[in-house]
Amino acid sequence: MEKKYVKLQTAIPGPKSQELLESRNQYVPKAISNNIQSFVKKAQGAIVEDVDGNTYIDFAGAIGTLNVGHSHPRVVRALQEQASQFIHTGFNVMMYESYIKLAERLCKLAPGNFAKQAAFFNSGAEAVENAVKIARKYTKRQGIISFTRGFHGRTLMTMTMTSKVKPYKFEFGPFAPEVYKAPYPYVYRRPEGMSEEQYSNMMIEQFEQFLVSDVAPETVAAVVMEPVQGEGGFIVPDIKFVQRVREICSQYGILFVADEIQTGFARTGKYFAIEHFGVEPDLITISKSMGAGVPISGLIGRAEIMDAAEVGEIGGTYSGSPLGCRAALTVLDIIDSEHLNERAEKLGNRVIEKMELLAERFDCIGDVRGLGAMCAMEIVKDRQLKTPDKETVGKIVKAAGERGLLLLSAGIYSNVIRILMPLTITDEQLEEGLEILEESMEAVLAIDAALSNRR
Repeated sequence: MEKKYVKLQTAIPGPKSQELLESRNQYVPKAISNNIQSFVKKAQGAIVEDVDGNTYIDFAGAIGTLNVGHSHPRVVRALQEQASQFIHTGFNVMMYESYIKLAERLCKLAPGNFAKQAAFFNSGAEAVENAVKIARKYTKRQGIISFTRGFHGRTLMTMTMTSKVKPYKFEFGPFAPEVYKAPYPYVYRRPEGMSEEQYSNMMIEQFEQFLVSDVAPETVAAVVMEPVQGEGGFIVPDIKFVQRVREICSQYGILFVADEIQTGFARTGKYFAIEHFGVEPDLITISKSMGAGVPISGLIGRAEIMDAAEVGEIGGTYSGSPLGCRAALTVLDIIDSEHLNERAEKLGNRVIEKMELLAERFDCIGDVRGLGAMCAMEIVKDRQLKTPDKETVGKIVKAAGERGLLLLSAGIYSNVIRILMPLTITDEQLEEGLEILEESMEAVLAIDAALSNRR
């Protein structure tokens, strides 16, 4: 079927991209990976154009950074206005109003009927680092608990807290001390014959046992949890599990930290995904879609906790930059005026519906899951054995790129296809993207079947 939004003028990569790739390979280390071998020229909403004139539908959203879409006109205007006034003073040197306004708005939006404060930084990893610092300062404890399959960043501390060894941790040790990983629910991979309720109870028991066998709760400063695991494979935990972890934290004076870096800013149909679970965190880390592509991150928390650090102990040269603050304020305006929380629910329902239809066609789809517009399907070699199929996912992602769809994988086994389209995508663009996803799967699985028959 002829595409309306995807226009491929050349093979991918095209000649201009190939020329740039030669320079990229010469001057940029291979460790910095690239999902598609092409170079962007411009982007608007959910459509990206490369230097060769090829257009793509974006289901990656710069890894969940563009909930309000590429180059939203209101964000662009706000940045232009800010740049014409001043670009940077360093909040530690001379303050600016946008920082205060952003802190106020986020403190009012964050769950919890208590006094809050907010501080701003540059990246998601930096927000998590500061959550750890402040939690330790406030509690006078050292221990930090994260969860299996969790992802929190690539710095020394956040890499330690992250589960996936390759490519994030391999040969980068030694790691930071006093970090412990607790079990996190993964309903799809629960023991055979066990109901979801039985599994939830088992996971709660394992967490309680963890605080006996692995670390004493009296030594733990914070538990850091993604309300939906992002890099881990878009795994949604049971409400009962999340609420019980919160209860245990309260019981032992442990701070509960919600890592909302990928889940925040309307992605799941709420400003913060933790709202789905009826839990009020002590601290919330935010970044990614917060700035519509402008680097900024933040930490929101109970005022008495945030105020535990002394003057000069928290901050950084570019932390909470004027450009980032203006972008973030505009993002909040857009989410509100364009009803993006409601939009996320609608988009997510349609994506899940399509994935379930695909699962009827393709036996390699073992599971379909998600929350709001944070949707994924897990690819396996055998539905009964649930053997992860990383190779097929890689082929599907590549085939999609060649057909004009930007797509990402995820999961501890790299066998999950995740969808992170801008929430501003039109219904027509969404349908065309889903059609390309289906075509890509048809092409890859037909090729694999043909190769298998030849053997």
